[in-house]
Amino acid sequence: MRQRVRRSDADLHAAFRWSHPGWRHRRDHRAAATVVITNINAAGVGFNDTTAAAPVGGNPGTTLGQQRLNAFTYAFNIWDATLTSNVTINIQAQFSALSCAATSVTLGSAGAPHIFRNFAGAPRTGYWYPYALANKLAGVELGTGTPQINANFNSNLGLNANCLPGSPFYLDVDNDVGTKIDLVEVLFHELGHGLGCQTFISGSTGAFQSGTPSIWDTYLLDNTTNKTWDIMTAAERAASAINTQHLVWTGAGVTAAAPGVLQSGAPLLSITAPASAITNYSVGTASFGPALAAPGVTAEIVQADGKTGLACDASRSAANAALVASKIALVDRGLCGFTVKVVNAQNAGVIGVVIADNTAGSPPPGLDGADPAITIPAVRITLADGTVLKNAPGKRTRTRSAGVIGTLGLNGALLAGADAAGRVQ
Repeated sequence: MRQRVRRSDADLHAAFRWSHPGWRHRRDHRAAATVVITNINAAGVGFNDTTAAAPVGGNPGTTLGQQRLNAFTYAFNIWDATLTSNVTINIQAQFSALSCAATSVTLGSAGAPHIFRNFAGAPRTGYWYPYALANKLAGVELGTGTPQINANFNSNLGLNANCLPGSPFYLDVDNDVGTKIDLVEVLFHELGHGLGCQTFISGSTGAFQSGTPSIWDTYLLDNTTNKTWDIMTAAERAASAINTQHLVWTGAGVTAAAPGVLQSGAPLLSITAPASAITNYSVGTASFGPALAAPGVTAEIVQADGKTGLACDASRSAANAALVASKIALVDRGLCGFTVKVVNAQNAGVIGVVIADNTAGSPPPGLDGADPAITIPAVRITLADGTVLKNAPGKRTRTRSAGVIGTLGLNGALLAGADAAGRVQ
């Protein structure tokens, strides 16, 4: 679930009043932290791009560069309201041409260029601390002073024919992004990394930086092994990093705040029978049809194929309807659009659809498309989960009458984006 942090109009005006082209700004926030933000873009590019732009979504800038700056300012001020440090936080910021293709893109990045350990004031020895956090804890500048954060975002997104065409950054601050990519959300996320919310472990091997864990690794728990990252082997960390829905944060403050941030009711496919197959599957929800609800739709799950009439050929959608009518259909992705599959299933009397992905990856993405004729719920599960479900004990087939019973809906006892113990995933 994507959660936007919203602010009042008064906060918005405060965020914009110190924004101006070609800026190098120093701000003292209620004597809690001093922040210096330096624009390193050359004239005419990035934050200094003079391309004319109409004000949009609460962003009053009249050039592309000014709107980018306003969005950056707005996102940073959300963080700034919570910062406390006696040591200046220096941020070096720019827009530049990052990796980009017609179907994939690097949106941006921010991070600490240096990390520190075993300094005076460190709560625990033997752990890495990111630059800005280490300075705060030490109460003194531990490095050269600038920058504590490097931030860089893609200037070509949606503007270059070969860079995700038709999907530019939306430079609003009002959350009405439509199909565009929300720059404020990307900025807020990446600045969080820059302020210290990041790990320094190798993504490919799971190895510690110079053999030393970071302080945050003590809070990263894999709830399938019940181990935190600081006590795992490198191989265990590499596996845990892609153990979707099972890597959680154990910090008491975050867990306590989760109910006020995360949606109550996690979208799930819950297998309720037979006893040997009981489990929950994470699902991606659909942009079409009814939203998942509690207690949800419960029925036998039938694996669909061409012989059941749920292939992409709509003319065959009524064939063998008795096999699938009033059931939940498990359908493979591919050959035709999601809405076509669901309409065909609906025409055959199906009351819910589960589409199994045809490529590896997790967590399960959503189902896009639109068709007002769809009146049944539909979700997407991963290729791996689809394989497990197809091989579930007692799975109904065209030649076997026993079946797996599942519920497609919201689990009201869980928070979306948290595990059963309420720890944020």
